Amino acid sequence: MSDALLAAYDAVLFDLDGTVYHGSRVIPGAPEAVRAAREHGTPVRFVTNNASKAPAEVVDHLTGLGLPADAGEVHTSAQAGVQVLKDRLAPGAEVLVVGTESLAAEVREAGLKPVRENAPGVQAVVQGHSPDNTWAALAEACLAIRAGALWVACNVDATLPSERGLLPGNGSMVAALRTATDAVPVVAGKPEPLLFETAARSARAERPLVVGDRLDTDIAGAVAAGIDSLVVLSGVATPKQLIEAAPAERGTYVAEDLTALTCSAEDLKIGPRPGWTVEVRDDVLAVTGDGDDLDLLRALCHTAWETGVTELGDAAKARLGLA
Repeated sequence: MSDALLAAYDAVLFDLDGTVYHGSRVIPGAPEAVRAAREHGTPVRFVTNNASKAPAEVVDHLTGLGLPADAGEVHTSAQAGVQVLKDRLAPGAEVLVVGTESLAAEVREAGLKPVRENAPGVQAVVQGHSPDNTWAALAEACLAIRAGALWVACNVDATLPSERGLLPGNGSMVAALRTATDAVPVVAGKPEPLLFETAARSARAERPLVVGDRLDTDIAGAVAAGIDSLVVLSGVATPKQLIEAAPAERGTYVAEDLTALTCSAEDLKIGPRPGWTVEVRDDVLAVTGDGDDLDLLRALCHTAWETGVTELGDAAKARLGLA
């Protein structure tokens, strides 16, 4: 395992939704991959933008899916959001909570006072995902934000992966408030680097690896934190998105799922790949050769990122199922 991807890093920072599980369904191979990291002696951390559950609840969910963990290994955007509040507000300040009771508990544990209705004493609004968020809750937040309250969004994920498909995420609700207030929130979770930096410090890691399925949060957050990343295609990211990715959203490696952690790091790296030749012809990425489809994707990403050409030729489209 000396050449395995996980052996090249001193911690693995896993995203959850779309990377480890889809709602109540574990992604095949995830328990084995996490177990392999632990057996190798590589610390693992679970870094999630989902602010709806407390770390202990995340641990219960992971354990039920065959991935034993402890609360100290879990880092949530709710924790990051409350840290922003704690850094900016005086102890005891009133914070209007749009989110779950676990988010309100985080606010309370930080020495602040969670409330659910706007009043003259409200100094901040913290907004996190909850399936029970209502128009009435958004209306209270709207009034507070318009009155000048600090607005902290735990994350701005537009969608949330589930076993049924993509559902509205916290970012969709944040977008509604942005429209209603003409204000812009302070974003605490990914793609801001705070969550990954905190997780890496807790593992005493100097060379961590981020593993995630979203380019605009997981991978962008890794880039912002200066951390290498593995993009897995088990959630939101698609081959087309990868090829067209902006510099701030480009991963180091790409694979189908977490089982790649025990594969050779060199085989997973985005770059020229044996068996495939990618050239720019008439502003189109033309491919020749044969081999593994993911190797083709790695080679296409490399050339697209080097040249700025992202239009695929017919052969590449057919091979990647994009025709």
